[in-house]
Amino acid sequence: MFSVIIPTLNNLSYLKLCIESIQKNSKYNHEIIPHVNVGTDGTLEYLKKKNIKFTYTKDNSGICKGMNLAAKESKKEYILYAHDDFYFCPDWDLILKNEIDRIGHNLFYLSGTMMHKGQIDFDCGNTFEDFDEKKFLSNYKDYNYYDFQGSTWAPHLIHKDIWNKVNGFSEEFYPGTGSDPDLNMKLWKLGVRIFKGINDFKVYHFGSIVTRKYKGDSKIITESGSKGGKIFLLKWGMTIKFFKKFIMESDTKFKGELKDPIKNLSYYLNLIITKLNFIYVKFFYKNKIK
Repeated sequence: MFSVIIPTLNNLSYLKLCIESIQKNSKYNHEIIPHVNVGTDGTLEYLKKKNIKFTYTKDNSGICKGMNLAAKESKKEYILYAHDDFYFCPDWDLILKNEIDRIGHNLFYLSGTMMHKGQIDFDCGNTFEDFDEKKFLSNYKDYNYYDFQGSTWAPHLIHKDIWNKVNGFSEEFYPGTGSDPDLNMKLWKLGVRIFKGINDFKVYHFGSIVTRKYKGDSKIITESGSKGGKIFLLKWGMTIKFFKKFIMESDTKFKGELKDPIKNLSYYLNLIITKLNFIYVKFFYKNKIK
């Protein structure tokens, strides 16, 4: 049903747990396609042994290129983007299938709710070594957020045709910061108006394991600081913050399809601020983000 694409970078223990959770907690059979960056920790050998299809770059290609390479290998109807430090809750795919059936068309972007490091504070361990799977599976249904407008960026699900129409992730956002709202903007421009975060579609999130591991490493770059936000601003003429608040209506309770933003005093005041930021970045800062 789904092609679950998982960019990974020398994070085998978490990738194993992620894949095992998908295989154990799914109602349907899915195609799992990791994109392996570097892969010097045994990831390549593990995937070959398990006969799991994957794509590979010997260097860190970043989330965007990795996702795009793996998506080209997809044989399923839907693309699901996951981090390698997720643990998928039981029936996650049935919840998504039911949502797709209710919508009845392909112009949507669905995302999940992250537990522990995310919307819901529920501690079942900070690492794969101390993860209390039994505690989590016995209690996760008792901890809830709400269905919300906008997106948590990952995990997310879109139809493969829609993914291809917008050419997936934009690789200028290497290694990845800013690429998620950019994808949302491309979908908005395409006419997508259903951006829904689903409370019942839950994953346990250990939280930026690779980013922390390689923080300050000059050879393996996993973060770009504010660079992604500046690229987004120059590309779309608005800040990510403005886009999330006034167009996505992020984190407000889901009410249905999004409409064009209400242009009230708050909208125009924030628009002035975002345009001033645009002018500053374009004329005084642009050379610093290349």
